[in-house]
Amino acid sequence: MGDAFGGAESGTQLLARLEGRSSLKNLEPCLFAEEGSAVHGDVIEFHGPEGTGKTEMLYHLLARCIIPKAQGGLEVEVMFVDTDYHFDMLRLVTILENRLAQGTEEMIKQCLGRLFLVSCSSSTQLLLTLYSLENLFCAHPSLCVLLLDSLSAFYWIDRSNGGESLTLQEMNLKKCANFLEKLVTQHHLILFATTQTLMQKSANSAEGFLPLKLPHETDTDYRPYLCKSWQQMVTHRMFFSKQCNSGNSKGFTVVSCHLKRNQVVKRSFSVAECGVQF
Repeated sequence: MGDAFGGAESGTQLLARLEGRSSLKNLEPCLFAEEGSAVHGDVIEFHGPEGTGKTEMLYHLLARCIIPKAQGGLEVEVMFVDTDYHFDMLRLVTILENRLAQGTEEMIKQCLGRLFLVSCSSSTQLLLTLYSLENLFCAHPSLCVLLLDSLSAFYWIDRSNGGESLTLQEMNLKKCANFLEKLVTQHHLILFATTQTLMQKSANSAEGFLPLKLPHETDTDYRPYLCKSWQQMVTHRMFFSKQCNSGNSKGFTVVSCHLKRNQVVKRSFSVAECGVQF
């Protein structure tokens, strides 16, 4: 996964590398609140039950990134970390075929050439994989987006392996979160990670989980269960849910919360053959 990064990096080399990170302000304005875009250093969590469009939204963002600028994309490289072994390459190719004005085989290959894909089967493997990625981010200035699906995949396994000790239960995830924060900060990345709704909110635990409590906009059954290291580094939390709509397209809702600015926005979207549509 790239050549070994030899020696220390000079200040000039560091500045040149970070300046190579492309602006992602047009990645998907509909997903974000008043500021309208994500910036380098943001950590965005997609949270919701299974089947609410989280992975489809990642495919949507992935396609936007790897499509050439000449065809409306951002033309940047993306790292996709698949922990559920659910990554569907055929689904991504279908989305690209629908969005490219000239969806030739050669053009699709060029787009896919901007994608780095790794799979992990345990939290230990995830941690080792993250360690191995640092050289890759150093060597590829255009690699500025990290997608992780999903961060909660090993929660129950780690909880079982950790026995009665909360410290042991959270040990690997805490290390992963800390290193993810290092990668995002030092390499000016944007991180999108999905988490699944595993815990139900108790009647007395509604306070403090959402920055604003707007009627019908923050009506989410959210209970944080991942380690504090992860909770503290998240800058945006987006709550996905399914709508009961009729028709061929699947309807979903996403409530986007900017945790630092206390801003909330609600959007509806559908998933069709061509991907996510707002």
